[in-house]
Amino acid sequence: MRLCALHFLGATLFAVVVILKLPGFVSSSDHDYRDALSKAIQFFEGQRSGFLPQDQRLSWRANSGLSDGWTYNTDLTGGYYDAGDNVKFGFPMAFTTTMLAWSVIEFGDSMPGGELRNALVAIRWATDYLLKTVAQPNRIFVQVGDPNADHNCWERPEDMDTIRTVYAVDAPNPASEVAGETAAALAAASMAFKSSDPGYSDTLLRNAVKAFEFADTYRGAYSDNSDIRSGVCPFYCDFDGYQDELLWGAAWLRRATQDGSFHDYITNNGKTLGAEESINEFGWDNKHAGLNVLVSKEVIENNMYDLQSYKASADSFMCTLIPESSSSHIEYTPAGLIYKPGGSNLQHVTSITFLLLVYANYLAKTSQSLNCGNINVGPSWLRQQAKKQVDYILGDNPMGLSYMVGYGDRYPQRIHHRGSSLPSIKDHPQFIACKEGSVYFNSTGPNPNVLVGALVGGPGEDDVYDDDRVDFRKSEPTTYINAPFVGVLAYFVANPNPN
Repeated sequence: MRLCALHFLGATLFAVVVILKLPGFVSSSDHDYRDALSKAIQFFEGQRSGFLPQDQRLSWRANSGLSDGWTYNTDLTGGYYDAGDNVKFGFPMAFTTTMLAWSVIEFGDSMPGGELRNALVAIRWATDYLLKTVAQPNRIFVQVGDPNADHNCWERPEDMDTIRTVYAVDAPNPASEVAGETAAALAAASMAFKSSDPGYSDTLLRNAVKAFEFADTYRGAYSDNSDIRSGVCPFYCDFDGYQDELLWGAAWLRRATQDGSFHDYITNNGKTLGAEESINEFGWDNKHAGLNVLVSKEVIENNMYDLQSYKASADSFMCTLIPESSSSHIEYTPAGLIYKPGGSNLQHVTSITFLLLVYANYLAKTSQSLNCGNINVGPSWLRQQAKKQVDYILGDNPMGLSYMVGYGDRYPQRIHHRGSSLPSIKDHPQFIACKEGSVYFNSTGPNPNVLVGALVGGPGEDDVYDDDRVDFRKSEPTTYINAPFVGVLAYFVANPNPN
């Protein structure tokens, strides 16, 4: 079992479920996907570190982390706090950025103009920071903030007085997973900005190549580095190996550059780097399912048959999501929510739902379907299954509860999030020290500040959610739960009743 920044991520495989039936609760067909999209993007403003802009919408937040990087005499301000804490973990932040960018690449045309702009702003808040992390030759900054000290406190980011340790990896020490994911994030973002800001897009792409070279030249896991291990483990330790991030970064660079050398890389290194392993998971640590879907676009649309093994793995992954399939090994709750034992569950739901929609679009362009042994499944089924997951999250569930804060009439009130649970610095300007925040953590009252758009960890395998700040597995939001959901909601803004 994995611990990651106050939320667990299990390593167990999904269990077999034969029949997917929803219980007797009323399903809504009139969710306001546009409102949900707006809120899902707005959430990222609540996670901002650094100097906040004048148009900051979540006004209960203020500047924080303004001296980040001073011990290296460098500017590492900005970026996002990953969850309900005040640490900037580079690994999940880069994955969050990749997924936000992929959301814009695939579904930006479905975003209302103002929300597309807001999504790009959310991406740029991350990429401006990620560019700083790779600005120095042969070095990558992978984290700011001592998580052990931070997790021992309950205080606002504006007040934090815990040590802001800077974790850097210098060559020839490896950091393949963080550098590889950073390369993917910058490459994907370069595509997202290509039409609106070509100069910035070029800068992102140049640095993506540089980050990938670091990842590939000095192969190995950053969490194996004894100098930084205590700061990254067990929070965002590399549990599934760095090999998938190398392929993931190369695949994004292939898509962003159309450079044949990256095509050769993912073709020649697929087996040696384990492209076909652990294909039933997709998240900040394990990229295999997302990698296979991403590369499949080349096979489906451009007939790149030397990459056929990636498509076969993507097909296999999709078949595991189909309850009636003979190959099924995905677990669902009784009410139909994808469930992966071990911790913050909605991170799996939103990322898998994103892949369902992306793959459905790829298949639909060439009128293809999936052969899952005993049944054939077309894009329509994948989209319908995605809609079930989205509507469940937004309130069509036995609890009648929206798991997005601020959306609908009923949503979690006691989320595991420091800034949201403590009085705003604007309402309570007096300093609240490390342990002084414990009274707010232990309070049974609702959080005073609404973290609009935050998706929490979600209900348990029995569809039950206790609105409890202490139960971080269920009540803590993270950036990487929200990021893929941005693309998912954008799709349903344009296609509320897909077929």
